[in-house]
Amino acid sequence: MPSHTPKQAAAISGFSLHTLRYYERIGLLPRIRRTATGRRVFSETDLKWLGLLRCLRDTGMPIAEMQQFVRLMNSGAATTAERAEVLSAHEHRVEDQISRLQGHLTQIRSKIETYRDGRPWSPPVTDETRPAISWG
Repeated sequence: MPSHTPKQAAAISGFSLHTLRYYERIGLLPRIRRTATGRRVFSETDLKWLGLLRCLRDTGMPIAEMQQFVRLMNSGAATTAERAEVLSAHEHRVEDQISRLQGHLTQIRSKIETYRDGRPWSPPVTDETRPAISWG
């Protein structure tokens, strides 16, 4: 069975060694196997789990929610529906974040086009420069 040193696990997962130790300490990682000399050894399964944790962190899941998910995982098959609910709620937050970012990206691209087309700069609209709107 292939195994990886903590340094290799950190490189593969994108987490720092400090974060790996922290995640192990707070229960996000299962107990990592150790050699006879006490060195941690990461299995392929550990790396897959780190991949899921990386995904959840990169998409903004709070650590407390990740811990809740791990507690549910450790409680067995009876918590499958609850785990799906946790991930579904996170999915909706990620979709909302993507939508907001798409709007920001559109605005950025528009500004880039303005500069590339050589159009003059226009100051942002403020309360002082906003034209009065006539509704009549």
